[in-house]
Amino acid sequence: MTIAVDFDGTIVENRYPDIGREIPFAVQTLKMLMREGHQLILWTVRNGRLLDEAVQWCTEHGLEFYSVNKNFDEEELDTARYSVKLRADLFIDDRNVGGMLDWGTIYDLVSTRQNIVEYLQRQQSAPKKKRHWWQF
Repeated sequence: MTIAVDFDGTIVENRYPDIGREIPFAVQTLKMLMREGHQLILWTVRNGRLLDEAVQWCTEHGLEFYSVNKNFDEEELDTARYSVKLRADLFIDDRNVGGMLDWGTIYDLVSTRQNIVEYLQRQQSAPKKKRHWWQF
């Protein structure tokens, strides 16, 4: 799948224009998705120097994206003539309806190719583990 991934608030804590700390398991999960053959696009409002800093941060953390803010690296963007809309199967962004899911849930959804409704239904129908008295 082609997956567009936001930077601020998704991979790192939102401290724009600064770069926040990594959100737990973001880099690890993205690397696993890349190893499994998914094409990841870094999709961010950052541009110029701020975009270069984000790309450098990703590179330093072992994330080499398929492309950045476009469908493929060779694409020539003429934003004066047409709108830039990514063609992606999924978008991972902290501005989703319902907010940002944790990276474990995101990985589970992508790897099992489920949508959020199917995932939630599966979670509800899963047998409940008995809780011990100290867990209440």
